Amino acid sequence: MNINLVTSNSGKVEELTYILKPFGHNASQLKVECPEIQASTLEAVVDFGLDWLAAKKIQTPFIIDDAGIFIEALQNFPGVYSRYVYDTIGLQGVLKQMEGLEDRSTSFKCVIGLMLEDGTKHKFVGECKGDLIYEKRGTGGFGYDPIFIPEGYDKTFSELSPKEKNAVSHRGRAMKKLVDFLAEL
Repeated sequence: MNINLVTSNSGKVEELTYILKPFGHNASQLKVECPEIQASTLEAVVDFGLDWLAAKKIQTPFIIDDAGIFIEALQNFPGVYSRYVYDTIGLQGVLKQMEGLEDRSTSFKCVIGLMLEDGTKHKFVGECKGDLIYEKRGTGGFGYDPIFIPEGYDKTFSELSPKEKNAVSHRGRAMKKLVDFLAEL
C-alpha cells in the first residue's frame, strides 16, 4: 500500500518510512500546510487534522501524527505544546525549567491518524516512559531525543540506532499498531 505521510518534519518521514518499508508499504511525504489547533489532547489535534485534510481532498490513504513530551514534575507540561516550547525555548530552556527538580519522570506520547480511501478514520496511540537527563547527548533523532532516556536503557533516543529507537519509542509503538491494523485489511 502506498501511504502519504502528511508532515514537514523530515525526521518523522525517516522514522515512519523505516518502520513501514519491511511490511511492504511505501511511504511518500506530502507537504501540506495543515493548521495545528491548540487543543487539550493529542487525539483532538489529530482528529482535527484528519477532518481538515479530508475536506481538502488529500489523496488517501494518508497518515498524520502528533506527539508530545509529558514531564511529570511540570504537571505534564509541555504535552500538546511540545513543538511550541521546542521552537521558542529549545532543549536548553526545558532543561533550565528542570533545574533543582529531582523527579525527572517523563513520557513521550504519539497519536497517529490514518484516513483510508473509504473515508474511515483510525487512530493509533503509543507511549514510552523514561527520564529527562541533565544535558544533551547524542547526534541522532530529532526534537527532544537528546535529553530523553527510555526506561530500561542508559542511552538517549539520540544515541540509539533507528532500529533500537523504533522498538521502544512512542512513535514506533503507535506505528506497530498501525502496521498490525494494515495487515488485517
